[in-house]
Amino acid sequence: MPMEKTFSPAEAEARISAAWEAANAFRAGANAKPGAESFSIMIPPPNVTGSLHMGHAFNNTLQDILIRWHRMRGHDTLWQPGTDHAGIATQMVVERELARSQQPSRREMGREEFLKKVWEWKAQSGGTIIRQLKRLGASCDWSRLAFTMSGAPGAPKGEDGNFHDAVIKVFVDLYDKGLIYRGKRLVNWDPHFETAISDLEVEQVEVAGHMHHLRYKLADGVSYKHPVAFDEEGKPTEWETRDYLVVATTRPETMLGDTGVAVNPSDSRYALLVGKEIILPLVGRRIPIVADDYADPTKGTGCVKITPAHDFNDWEVGQRTGLRVVNVMDSQAAMFLAENGDFLEGSEPTPECMALHGLDRYDARKQILILAENEGWLDQIVPERHQVPHGDRSKVAIEPLLTDQWFVDTSRIVGPALEAVRKGDTVILPERDQRVYFHWLENIEPWCISRQLWWGHQIPVWYGLPLAEPSFMDDEGDGALDAVELARFLADLPQGRDPLIRCAAGFEAVAEKFRDDLAILPHPLANARVVEVADRDAAEAALADALAEYAVDQDATKLVYPVWRDPDVLDTWFSSGLWPIGTLGWPEPTPELKRYFPTSVLVTGFDIIFFWVARMMMMQLAVVGEVPFRTVYVHALVRDEKGKKMSKSLGNVLDPLDLIDEFGADAVRFTLTAMAAMGRDLKLSTARIQGYRNFGTKLWNACRFAEMNGVWDGHATQAEPPKLEATVNRWIIGETARTRAEVDAALAEFRFDQAADALYRFVWGKVCDWYVEFAKPLFDGPQAAETRATMAWVLDQCMILLHPMMPFLTEDLWATTGARAKMLVHTDWPTYGEELVDAPSMDEMRWVTGLIDEIRSARTQMHVPVGLKLDMLSLSIDVTARAAWDRNEALIKRLARIDSLTEAAAAPKGAITIPVEGATFALPLDGIIDIAAEKARLGKALEKLAKEIGGLKGRLNNPSFVASAPEEVVDEARANLEAREDESAKISAALARLAEIG
Repeated sequence: MPMEKTFSPAEAEARISAAWEAANAFRAGANAKPGAESFSIMIPPPNVTGSLHMGHAFNNTLQDILIRWHRMRGHDTLWQPGTDHAGIATQMVVERELARSQQPSRREMGREEFLKKVWEWKAQSGGTIIRQLKRLGASCDWSRLAFTMSGAPGAPKGEDGNFHDAVIKVFVDLYDKGLIYRGKRLVNWDPHFETAISDLEVEQVEVAGHMHHLRYKLADGVSYKHPVAFDEEGKPTEWETRDYLVVATTRPETMLGDTGVAVNPSDSRYALLVGKEIILPLVGRRIPIVADDYADPTKGTGCVKITPAHDFNDWEVGQRTGLRVVNVMDSQAAMFLAENGDFLEGSEPTPECMALHGLDRYDARKQILILAENEGWLDQIVPERHQVPHGDRSKVAIEPLLTDQWFVDTSRIVGPALEAVRKGDTVILPERDQRVYFHWLENIEPWCISRQLWWGHQIPVWYGLPLAEPSFMDDEGDGALDAVELARFLADLPQGRDPLIRCAAGFEAVAEKFRDDLAILPHPLANARVVEVADRDAAEAALADALAEYAVDQDATKLVYPVWRDPDVLDTWFSSGLWPIGTLGWPEPTPELKRYFPTSVLVTGFDIIFFWVARMMMMQLAVVGEVPFRTVYVHALVRDEKGKKMSKSLGNVLDPLDLIDEFGADAVRFTLTAMAAMGRDLKLSTARIQGYRNFGTKLWNACRFAEMNGVWDGHATQAEPPKLEATVNRWIIGETARTRAEVDAALAEFRFDQAADALYRFVWGKVCDWYVEFAKPLFDGPQAAETRATMAWVLDQCMILLHPMMPFLTEDLWATTGARAKMLVHTDWPTYGEELVDAPSMDEMRWVTGLIDEIRSARTQMHVPVGLKLDMLSLSIDVTARAAWDRNEALIKRLARIDSLTEAAAAPKGAITIPVEGATFALPLDGIIDIAAEKARLGKALEKLAKEIGGLKGRLNNPSFVASAPEEVVDEARANLEAREDESAKISAALARLAEIG
């Protein structure tokens, strides 16, 4: 069946994907040779809520290239796919869906029913991004699709895997080793979702705000002289007596939690006040003036209010100077004052202050400013634009908040992760990202791993009341709590606690409730033991044993002592930090774990070096004592064609699925590959993608040309090239061998752009532009058979070498151009090399192509009509050049459009010279072109370019432009200058040629 005129991605991609899937072409170990080394990659798991964006497309294209390359080389290859449960993102999506469909809210339906809804949503909509990755051509072992919540309690049938068991086991193990603890620390708090969030989930938003200057009165009648006028050298000349300090803040509502005012130790204005106190307005709390370098004498008044419970910098100051920590907000960022022991201790709040209780933080801000103005302690308000951190999901301002959370003591597990990279056990590329890795880990803080969500791995910790603790005994002393006693107990629980209370007639009911959980951990209130068990049955027995000390009233009218589980879930980075071993079946000693761990390569973005890469390193080393991967390749961002970050608000987002629909997956993949320079952002444009679609079309057309000339008749895949006589054929075989070596070397060093460039130059430049044209006259001569055999072998190699980057086009060509033993995806990667390079042929064809290029360039510069054949003169030619001409005369004349060659002693007037190695030729142009008109045309063009170059140089030589203009604007100016200078050089060369001929 003849080839189609053009390649149709829309039809072919779906058909080829189905064929790959039917053949299990991507399964782990497919196409592996006996005893082959393993090669494995763990996909950075996209959020189960996600859809494909350009970052995903870029990241997964690079992974797929490596996987397909190693699979074709016969390695035992695994590309492990999967998705992340994405706690906050998924919970948000499902809650929105509940609201849209007017169903009960999360809190109305309760935790158990809500989680059922999440699992239902996951079953219906959670596979979107997987289907989109398949459209891209990602050759993962889809039969091993993993999920970070597989095996969790409540998971429906079909959610195979034991990832939950791995997560719980690691939590228990690290707790047993003292590496996990519960404590109070400042966290990024999202008031909308009422949970702590990571730094990665925080985005900085510039807002129009104000700097509020407040006067804090000094205690005990203290005053000081404050400088108000200065001489030319900045020395004070006038002072005024003040009994107050002025502090500035963008968040006046936090002043209720102030526990100090900081000044710089070197600031002479306030030196005598250090150790004194001020009286906090509204609150009546005495707070100290402390010395700390955080206060900058050159900014504002040099006095800084310190609120350790609501600002990260203030927390650090408070830790250094011993300040109290007073939280004045609840989980929804409303003021929490009444019954707040920390706030009330040492305070004498006014009625107006206590009236702020329960107000939203912004309403409280307005009211505080009104009170400050009315009471005379508002100094001034200055408009100011500043950055405010927002939750990237909720889009509300996050609140630094002091809360009870679970933490990993990272300082105790960071050492091996640092040492592994220093020793080279894991290599991070490029080197600059290795420096980022070291910077993060050498300055590491405790890792907050708890989240106040319902969707996620619930922390395996139970709290309970021991009978041995008299303060928790019931009033009647019968070992059970009635409803009144229970209510009193619940009122005393820590704020935000959501106890799981159950009335039970016996231990069996309690054990049934916790059937699916694997561990019991102690709490400061409880004397239960830490228990780790290996299976469900043992879990029930262990739980019953641990609860044996609790009284259970067989009378169902009584409530038993409460036992409840910590309602928080683990940060998704904690579970995804176990991705390499969890997806391979750990803690079970699976064959996959033995074969593919440590994994070979991790391909990831620079923005999660700390949040994911470093944490995987720490956790795998802490849990199994081995690095999770041997190499980390860190790629940069995909930006728009002007270098701007893609953003919906800017309207410059390129959707990879739209691009696949328009240009095909191969064109998108090759574009991303060709632009993947290590450590450099991509500037993506549809024009580039269209250009690489044309590249695919060029190969398709070359194969159609081969078909029309009988190249594929009876062709079967040949491992070795044919035996050759023709110089042209020996040359193209050598070019193929050199390209194979260049591609392998580039991929081995993760130089994806260099591999793509080598293939582009070879396939388009050498094969399609040169060899196809050279072959045309050979098809009618005595070397026709070897030329057909050579072309078939070379085009086969083009398909093989291009397959990792352009899998659909090449697989389709492979199936339609000959008899194949197996699909291209499993065809052996070539290993030929220098033995196929015939140096004399390479040298000769380099001379031939060089001469043709020079003639073509001269014709173009001189505006010689394209179809016009010219006579050419030989002014001098040595023996080697003469031999090359004689053997290739027909080719040169055909491609350079030369009618004849005659010898001459000198070039006549009106001729331009063509110098090449070993020879000088001349093209007589007198009467063929209007020399005067050409000079005038080129002169005007050169004049215009000179003005443009001058303007661009002026801008780039202006320091203020380079310093203040956006980076992408400066880069664009430099690129324009380079392009115009290049064009100017070409025109100058053309004018020089014209000068030669008069």
